Amino acid sequence: MNTSSSLPRIVSPSEWLDARRQLLAREKELTRLQDAVAAERRQLPWVKIEKNYRFEGEHGPATLAKLFGPHHQLIVYHFMLGPGWQEGCRSCSFAMDHTDGALPHLHARDTAFAAISRAPYVEIAPFRRRMGWAFNWVSSHGSDFNRDFNVSFSREDMEAGRVTYNFQTFPAGPLPVEELPGISVFARDDAGNVFHTYSAYSRGCEPAIGTYRWLDLTPKGRDEDAHAFGMAWVRYHDRYHENEPVDTTVGYTPPRGSFCRACD
Repeated sequence: MNTSSSLPRIVSPSEWLDARRQLLAREKELTRLQDAVAAERRQLPWVKIEKNYRFEGEHGPATLAKLFGPHHQLIVYHFMLGPGWQEGCRSCSFAMDHTDGALPHLHARDTAFAAISRAPYVEIAPFRRRMGWAFNWVSSHGSDFNRDFNVSFSREDMEAGRVTYNFQTFPAGPLPVEELPGISVFARDDAGNVFHTYSAYSRGCEPAIGTYRWLDLTPKGRDEDAHAFGMAWVRYHDRYHENEPVDTTVGYTPPRGSFCRACD
């Protein structure tokens, strides 16, 4: 914790209450804005999915429609695990650690969940077992799904500056790795037609990370300002006991086995 010389102003309970009420007014403004933006999000137009995407999972082949199960809504997390990678992305793993407990509640609101990665399922399964996750996780290997939703990129496109991510095109060089995270949402009508309704990338994926919501309530907050990469402190949940030091000057470290342009 901070030393006494750097602690915030210490006040009486009544002064604290006045300050808290002022902040509460701002929090209410934010809550109302979030509600308004969520309402606008629900009014986005839909795009019908015309491609017959094929996936492979624990229970064999699946179509995008099959990932819905009995539900009419589907949330997809684009998990960074490419072919040949020895582990999934640590930041994606951090996000997915919050998922299994939410599944019954999502299902109660007519919503399915699936993580999708480009690695073959035989490469996904060992890491999934190691992490102890139960959520549906399938492979899009061999299909256009990841490229169509702008979360997987060829080495040639990265080097030529033809990468589109988070609704903008990047010049050659700045992307650290060939897979990036995202969230996409789909809806299915009673006739079985599937529609793309929403996608978010980069910090737009933060709603999946409940730990951040808790840390934002604390005096130290996320405590990431000194880090070159905000999630530099994150470890796989089975690796914190190893006490690996955090180097605040180092940016994102691509998973072993990935194509890292900066590492060539």
